Order: sequence, then structure tokens, then C-alpha cells
Amino acid sequence: MRYDIIDCDTHITEPRDVWTSRVPARYVEHVPHVVRNDAGVDVWLLEGVQIYTAGITALAGWPEPFPSGPPTYEDMHPAAYDSHARLKLMDGNRIWAQVLYPNVAGFGSQKFLQIGDDALKLLCVEAYNDFLRDWAGADPRRLITIMSMPFWDVDACVREVERGAAAGHRGVLFTGEPQRFGLPFLGEKHWDPLWAAAQDAGLAIHFHIGSGDVGNIFSPARVAAHGTAATYALSSVDLFLKNGLQVSDLLLSGVLPRFPKLQFVSVESGIGWVPFVLEAVDHSYREARPHRASEWELMPSEYFRRQVYSTHWFETVPLRRLLDDLPVDKLLFETDFPHPTCLYDDVAGRVEEAFYGIEPDLRQKLLWGNAAELYGIADPPA
Repeated sequence: MRYDIIDCDTHITEPRDVWTSRVPARYVEHVPHVVRNDAGVDVWLLEGVQIYTAGITALAGWPEPFPSGPPTYEDMHPAAYDSHARLKLMDGNRIWAQVLYPNVAGFGSQKFLQIGDDALKLLCVEAYNDFLRDWAGADPRRLITIMSMPFWDVDACVREVERGAAAGHRGVLFTGEPQRFGLPFLGEKHWDPLWAAAQDAGLAIHFHIGSGDVGNIFSPARVAAHGTAATYALSSVDLFLKNGLQVSDLLLSGVLPRFPKLQFVSVESGIGWVPFVLEAVDHSYREARPHRASEWELMPSEYFRRQVYSTHWFETVPLRRLLDDLPVDKLLFETDFPHPTCLYDDVAGRVEEAFYGIEPDLRQKLLWGNAAELYGIADPPA
């Protein structure tokens, strides 16, 4: 078997029993659980309110465009929710390892804020992180888990980082906009215990798109005015560029100078915006400084090149025209399986097209080496 890809952003369409099988019986009706509604669609409920349609996260192979999706688990590609099927699919696409992210609780665990009981909120995060390790047990070398955080409680975050690192998680998922939830800004010392715990454990902090304020772009009024496809495209671009803003906030927050070994990853946001954002951040920062110099040892863009990764999948322009302006040591490849925008059909062919003309050593770095170093992924056995 030939492997030449490490896939740095994929999702698990969580099985029905992620939470119900991992909390005490008295909580079963108060944690996320699946019901099949009157229309025959599997949906996730939390405290009686629908928070997700299961199939909307598993469109790989589905013949109709978004927002259509598989109505039930039985209609989904099994690799969306079954780890053994996932490994088989990875083999067919020459993918050695995949990094795994959630769906149901939001990309930063923000859906758990709907739970009033603080102890149960924490229990839900712990149950999800435990599920991840169980799911990855099909092959822990290849299924790379990123733990979620009880981000509303920094002390609980520290404990969960320590617990998760011991269990084998390879990274920390966090919201890039804590202030959207009434919490301190990224740069405030409130978060330093979390940054220190992650740095000590050698685990990167991950900002996945949609981990903050996702807004209301997909409103009925906009869909009626512009159509579903146009609204979907706008919402996608909004999410990508919002991560650019979160990364800018991080670069200007003072966190990176204080924690020089701590790495961050902007997930599913693309890379085409990176040269502009870095140049714009430095330019505007200099303009606002009295002596046009940084208050830190480095300029913001230099901290990016030292401590921030970003992932890409569908883009071709950056690989053909912008590589000289991109920090190639900090670029990661992804497929986003099994989401609507994912690379699914003929992944290897899509990679060959996108990476055509890139010299072999650089290609290996972008598709494999950077990710292997960041996540400590061992090579396949000979």
C-alpha cells in the first residue's frame, strides 16, 4: 500500500450513542441524542430542541447538492461514522493519517452552553473526548484526535488538557473568539494557564472555522433573495475570512511572545488570504505604533511564520503563484471529509492536479512532513 498524504482536517459524524452511552442514566435525556423525526430524518436533540441534522455533516458521495443530505445513518457513507470504514477509505486515497474534528456540539463546543447544569456541560466534553479515543482505537497511529475544551471554565480546560494528553490526544480545539461568549479576549492573562498547559504538553491550539460567532447568513430572507447556492457560497467565504480575523487577533494579542513554543492551527480556512493578512497586519500595526516598531521582539507576521499553521484543500492559486509569499513550513493539507466541500472523489487525482510542478521535496513537506512533525505521526511500517 502506498501512502503519501496526511489529512489535517476531517470530521466524524458522531454515532448515535456518543453521549447516551457515556453519562449516568439520570442524564441520558439531557445530553445530545438522536431521534428519527416524523419526516424520517435522523436529528440531534438537546433538551428537546433540535441542534443538528445528522446527515448534513455527511454529504460525501451524496448525489444531491447541499442542503440536501442523507436522511438517516443508513443512507450515509459508512466512513462518516465508522472508524474501520474510514481506514478503508483512507487506504483507497493513499492517506496514511487523518486529524479528526467534531460536528454536533459545534466546532468549539459552543452548543454545550445550552445546558444549564455546569457539571453536565463538563461531563459532555469529557464524554466526547473519551469517545474520540475509543473511535481512534481502530488504529491510533492513523486516527489523530483533537480534544474539545470546556472553554467557559479555564481551570477545567487545564485539567482536561492534562487528562487528554495522557489519553493520547494530539491537540486542543478552542474557540478563536471567546469574547463572543462573554469571556475574556484571547490576549488577556485569564487564558495563560490554558496556554501554559498546552505548551507544556506539546499540543497545538486549533481554531476551526465556525468556532466563534457563525452569524445568520443562512437566513430565509437571503435564501429567498439570492438562492441557496449563492447563500452557501457567501457563508463559506465568511467563515474562511473570519478565521483570518481570528488569526490577526492572535498575532496582535501578545500570546505568541509570551508562549514562544506554543503552536496554533487555523483549520479549514484556506491559505490564499495569508499573504494579504500578514502584510496588512504588519503595515497597519506599524502605522499605529509611535516609533513604528513592534512592542515585542518580532513583528506580527514573523510570529505567524514561527507559530501558526493553516490548512487548505480546494485551492490551486496559492500553490501555483503564492508559494514564495507563504510560510511553507506552516502549511497543512486537508480533505474536510465528509463535509459538503470535501475532496472525496479521486482525492489522489485532485492532489496531483493541484501540486503539479511542485518539486518533490516541497510537495512531501506540504502533504506529509509538516503534519508529521506537528502531530508526531510515525511513518507507516516498511
